[in-house]
Amino acid sequence: MKFGIIGTGMIGAFHAKAIAAMEGGELGGVADMVPERAVAFANDIGTHAYQSVDEMLADPAIDIVTIGTPSGAHFDPAMAAIAAGKHVVVEKPLEITTDRIDQMTQAAAANGVTIAAVLNRRFHPAMDAFKKAVDTGRFGRLTSASAYIKWYRDQAYYDSAGWRGTWALDGGGALMNQSIHTIDALIHLAGPVKSVQANTACLAHVNIEVEDIAVAILEFESGARGVIEGSTCTWSSAGHPSRVQLAGTEGSVFLADEAFEIWDFMKPVPEDEAVKATMMSGSGTGLGANDPSAISFFQHQRNFEEVVSAIKEGREPTTSAAEARKSVELIQAIYKSAQNAGKPVYLSK
Repeated sequence: MKFGIIGTGMIGAFHAKAIAAMEGGELGGVADMVPERAVAFANDIGTHAYQSVDEMLADPAIDIVTIGTPSGAHFDPAMAAIAAGKHVVVEKPLEITTDRIDQMTQAAAANGVTIAAVLNRRFHPAMDAFKKAVDTGRFGRLTSASAYIKWYRDQAYYDSAGWRGTWALDGGGALMNQSIHTIDALIHLAGPVKSVQANTACLAHVNIEVEDIAVAILEFESGARGVIEGSTCTWSSAGHPSRVQLAGTEGSVFLADEAFEIWDFMKPVPEDEAVKATMMSGSGTGLGANDPSAISFFQHQRNFEEVVSAIKEGREPTTSAAEARKSVELIQAIYKSAQNAGKPVYLSK
């Protein structure tokens, strides 16, 4: 299937690398709201530059469009692509409100096309092992489920583009932008959240509208309790890994980026030895914690391959809009609680 990329910044570059490496897809060209950017980007990676998004969407050779525009500017190109009969894969977050996500989902269904998200942190061997342990009941009763994203972005990062740190186009701060993949992983593993109580602040940056630190207390539908802590103001020389930690009456697993700090179960099974031999943490360096360009494109590649497979098989991808909606709904609830002095906010079932 032939891909077209909308958006030629750092995210567009990730998409291009992933498409070049994947099976079942090839890059047909790029488009940007500023044609000159598309030309420069296309020259850099050796592909075709469309003069406009409309020109790309009118090209019958393009099957799938990936969208890497600012977070709050996903809606319009996604809806235009859907109307043109293209399948769509949207960078995180799918959109910054559940209302927009619902409109996009309904439009895709009405036009018979697939809309999916980039949920790339689901695609690595440690996550596969973690999810299998959950699904096979190895934790006993899940009692604790938390996520910690103690990252750093300097002031220059926010100053580098006018949309960064705004509600309208970033949709939030440390949670909606940097933490959303880890929050998605937490929900993917621990299940739906029933209620949240939260507090947010901007402590280390200026001229931004959103939080650079947030803490939320969670109650899951299962009865488990947990914490989300997301930050862009916690410096370290190597960068802290993002962590997802689950524990229950019969086991504990702590994941740091793509490796385990703890893999410990009351009832061992033979495959535990392979996990401990190949998936335990080493340096502790955070992937993208201090430098967003340090993130590997391999998980994007697997994400795109899953979407192509789902389209060919006539099924919903595992990174469907419904899946992507869950983390946005939770982050919206956290913001609502924080804006109301930490009062509990209950999520819809």
